[in-house]
Amino acid sequence: MKSTIFKSFALGLITLSLWSCKKDETQTVSNIAPAGTLAASATNLNLVQSNGTQTALTLNFPISTATGYVVPVTSTLQFDLKGKNFSTPIEIVVTRGTYAPTVTQVNNMILALGGKVGTPAQVEVRLKSGAAVNDISYSNVVTLSATPYLASAWIYAPGAYQNWDPATADSLVSLSSNGIYTGMIAFTPGKLAFKITPAKKWDLSYGDAGTGTISTSGGDINSPDAVVKQVTVDLNKSTYTITTPKEWSIIGDATPGGWVTDTDLKVINDGKAMVYTLQTTLVAGEFKFRFGHDWAINLGGGTTLALGGGNIKVETPGIYTITLTLTKAGDVVTGGSYTMVKK
Repeated sequence: MKSTIFKSFALGLITLSLWSCKKDETQTVSNIAPAGTLAASATNLNLVQSNGTQTALTLNFPISTATGYVVPVTSTLQFDLKGKNFSTPIEIVVTRGTYAPTVTQVNNMILALGGKVGTPAQVEVRLKSGAAVNDISYSNVVTLSATPYLASAWIYAPGAYQNWDPATADSLVSLSSNGIYTGMIAFTPGKLAFKITPAKKWDLSYGDAGTGTISTSGGDINSPDAVVKQVTVDLNKSTYTITTPKEWSIIGDATPGGWVTDTDLKVINDGKAMVYTLQTTLVAGEFKFRFGHDWAINLGGGTTLALGGGNIKVETPGIYTITLTLTKAGDVVTGGSYTMVKK
């Protein structure tokens, strides 16, 4: 009997002890302040290249904080073209309640997002705040309107194809001055070597340092083929690539590749992509111009070209310099003209 009473008493003490522990437990949680209101000093921006270092606008916003159990909170400005619903935004992490990009930064951002030079664009910006994926909040959306300008910069590619003369070398262009340059070079048989120079002189040059890299002590860079190639140089990473361009070409039984393989034209590397040219051997037959090695966009007809126009005839075989000049409405090709000059 005494044993039973003792056991009951002990069980009661244990239960009381557990209840007391539960009662005394302190639950500490984090409370994350939601993203506050985003405000812009201006929404209609006048982007002028000569004002590149000046402040384009100032964005003001509160920085989110955590109370209770303090955890790191990240505040990020998201920028994307209007209508894309921030599907592929440029994100900038901010640590204080203002962000004042320069005219150059805003211009380059619009171009990086897919805006077009000389075409009015609208960019949406919002503040994203939170400490984890499941605890993110967003501010109101502010829409900025601006027309980006051509903020291009050039480097040069002197080589055997033009007798190693930097003064007349083809250029590679960086439309947003971001250190990545690209352009087309028409290489010819036996003249595949070239180098890269920041200016039209030999004071400084970059050559092949192996595995797709460049250095000032590198040897000649060589094209793999004696045709038009797309050359891209990234001076940020000191790398280069040589690829097949997929822009405007000729195709047909009068061309070297027949109706199967495109013969690429070379654009003038000025960032405008309006004039393409090539010297090549043609035989009697027909050809057309087309874009991207595809028939979706093609030009044919007479001297004045039309979309989907008829085949262009070549009566006399020979070496011809072909020049294609495009007509555009904004960024959409509507037609063009061409010349063929026999050597």
